[in-house]
Amino acid sequence: MEKERQGKMGSGVTSSTPQSKTLLDELKSLDNGSLFDLGHPLLNRVAESFVKAAGIGAIQAVSREAYFTAMESAGVETAGLPDLPGGRRHRLPEFKGESYTKSLEAMVKNTGKESFQWGLAAGVYSGLTYGLKEARGQHDWKNSAVAGALTGAALALTSDATSHEQVVQFAISGAAISSAANLLAGIF
Repeated sequence: MEKERQGKMGSGVTSSTPQSKTLLDELKSLDNGSLFDLGHPLLNRVAESFVKAAGIGAIQAVSREAYFTAMESAGVETAGLPDLPGGRRHRLPEFKGESYTKSLEAMVKNTGKESFQWGLAAGVYSGLTYGLKEARGQHDWKNSAVAGALTGAALALTSDATSHEQVVQFAISGAAISSAANLLAGIF
């Protein structure tokens, strides 16, 4: 009787009901690879991909802005550097605003936009590859090509001055990169 009571209460194992989960149980569940439980694997996958990529996008945007700010403060000329997409050069004229508040606001807006773009790309791609795999019953380069093309088109639509040509270029690039990554994944 005593062993049975200890097995139920003292074993350190908590029940799976949401009311009895501790913070430690929640942290351990993160090791299983799932940040969210939205009730469907597709929703979980899209949300998790969005959040992870948005965080990476935010870190990338802030570190790039910090780099260019440090270079300009040190008097280093950045004109010799290649003009990278997303580079700050003359992109945020208000970043050198009249006050710190305007500068901070410009950086937060830029970081938010880039985070959304990264998250959108990851969420759309992940959701499409999962959905296509479930619909077709297999995961191959065709799924990757379609998901890459639609993700590229969606990403092109988030830029400021979107043109038809830009959407097509992004879609073709997304399909090519995604297909190549899928094909090369089997080699390496």
